[in-house]
Amino acid sequence: MQECILSGIMSVNGKKVLHMDRNPYYGGESSSITPLEELYKRFSLPDSPPESMGRGRDWNVDLIPKFLMANGQLVKMLLYTEVTRYLDFKVVEGSFVYKGGKIYKVPSTETEALASNLMGMFEKRRFRKFLVFVANFDENDPKTFEGVDPKATTMRDVYKKFDLGQDVIDFTGHALALYRTDDYLDVPCLETINRIKLYSESLARYGKSPYLYPLYGLGELPQGFARLSAIYGGTYMLNKPVDEIVMEGGKVIGVKSEGEVARCKQLICDPSYIPDRVRKAGQVIRVICILSHPIKNTNDANSCQIIIPQNQVNRNSDIYVCMISYAHNVAAQGKYIAIVSTTVETSEPEAEIEPALELLEPIDQKFVAISDLYEPTDDGTESQVFASRSYDATTHFETTCNDIKDIYKRMTGTDFDFENMKRKQNDVFGEDEQ
Repeated sequence: MQECILSGIMSVNGKKVLHMDRNPYYGGESSSITPLEELYKRFSLPDSPPESMGRGRDWNVDLIPKFLMANGQLVKMLLYTEVTRYLDFKVVEGSFVYKGGKIYKVPSTETEALASNLMGMFEKRRFRKFLVFVANFDENDPKTFEGVDPKATTMRDVYKKFDLGQDVIDFTGHALALYRTDDYLDVPCLETINRIKLYSESLARYGKSPYLYPLYGLGELPQGFARLSAIYGGTYMLNKPVDEIVMEGGKVIGVKSEGEVARCKQLICDPSYIPDRVRKAGQVIRVICILSHPIKNTNDANSCQIIIPQNQVNRNSDIYVCMISYAHNVAAQGKYIAIVSTTVETSEPEAEIEPALELLEPIDQKFVAISDLYEPTDDGTESQVFASRSYDATTHFETTCNDIKDIYKRMTGTDFDFENMKRKQNDVFGEDEQ
């Protein structure tokens, strides 16, 4: 995905791009697997799918579960490059948070907040005050600070200021600001406030939840950017083995494939192509579950996210559940796909996600994957080889977009600029052709 977006952006920027993939499909890890038989094969299950699962080709199952924040960076990238014209999105119906073994809807409006069982009466008033403070907060206008210094006051102190209890802190930090751990509590509060703002603004766009999901699965996203690259003269080669990355004096000069060398000045790739230039930074477990029913206590939603904050299950990182269904053209009629993911912390990863699996029972079929997370060991300035990071356990694309912007900056020496992208597009398409 990062590589597809970057090849699109670099093509728009007038670079000559050759995009090679050893797989026969676009998007590597972030593709969607179809038909269902292919998923059974990929996870080496002995049987083929039972007839009750419907037609195999009605399925498009994501390997990496993520939703898009309606106001987030990926949606901006899609809008500014007009890749939106190749995709259709649906709003995810609700976001839920786990507390004391039960799930509760994350309140999406003031009315919901007042009716929510997540908090007691007085807590609700304090929480409302806190949300109003966040909404009005503007880092460039000290009048909005109310005695909080965005660069010095920690988030822990901000919560104290509004007298918010542990449960509220849990769901604010993990279900609104979408942190995976509690490390954020002791750093200056600006980033957290901006994250909660992103959540509220995303929510304000569509009302049900801040998340969007593309029809036919996430595999549509890398394909959309691949098309963008092609419009601007990029060349695509699927099913193309990469035999060697050719270096000269410590710098990349080309890629060797089937006896030929394609020359280049810069190279972007995922960690699997350059094992000697990346280090392992942890593991993620993801379990794809096929269900014949919506998840209990979600009001029969046909799509939702559930966040299990680490404190609730005595862990150091959150557990996520993303659920989508036949309504998104990713499963056969009446079927649901729930994907559980978390950062691995013990030698028994499957036991770690038990609380999430209990919420999904009965489960028709499980597919368990444990993936190593890799990150580049250097910034690529010397070798001009730029590696992306593996997909983390988060269920939205903000960290992926930060990685894209980071690689862009290391390659070009300038910050990634959304407005600039828009202008370059107008040069090619002309202003009026809409």
